[in-house]
Amino acid sequence: MSSFKNAEAGVIVDQLIKTIQKERDYLSEIDGKIGDGDHGINMNKGFTMCEKKLEGTTYNLSEGLTTLGETLLEDIGGSMGPLYGMLFDEMAQACEDSDDITVDVFADMITGAVEGIQDISPAQVGDKSLIDTLVPAKEAFVEAKEAGKDFAECLDAMNEAAEKGWQSTKDLVAKIGRASRLGERSRGVLDAGATSCYFIITTIGNAAKELLA
Repeated sequence: MSSFKNAEAGVIVDQLIKTIQKERDYLSEIDGKIGDGDHGINMNKGFTMCEKKLEGTTYNLSEGLTTLGETLLEDIGGSMGPLYGMLFDEMAQACEDSDDITVDVFADMITGAVEGIQDISPAQVGDKSLIDTLVPAKEAFVEAKEAGKDFAECLDAMNEAAEKGWQSTKDLVAKIGRASRLGERSRGVLDAGATSCYFIITTIGNAAKELLA
């Protein structure tokens, strides 16, 4: 199929919640190497609060993403709450008027996610942050779409680029956030935000592919 129903895609948000809960300890472990060590705990807290808000309700993709974005904005401390809150809010807005999530709608969603974060964060590709995962993922999706690839192939390209971008942070020196104080000592460790962003992007990509099948 070339699209899936917004009404049936709330399951993508369910998968996101499960992924972050599963990766909580790994995210905190990575964060502990050059950060506060609480990234997994904070993310898990926000995503689990969203799970409780959604419990017993019926929601489509845009409604689920809106609730997730609002919860992260309001209830997670640190810099990551506003960043991920903005990411999910922008994705929700880009699809809220669409009954069908097509390759074009998804391109708007991932593009909106990048633009929303760039509006509130000065981070550039190469600064060792979630941007190193998100921007290549967005660019790969859009390039695949413009090359005439089908929706599932575009999602594959996005996931591959997200993984490459995430892995690239290992060799980078942090130029932003707490880790930037460490200078050269921040090299050799994956960035925690880039890691959670990798889990988020690939979970969305894989869940969307299942809906297309």
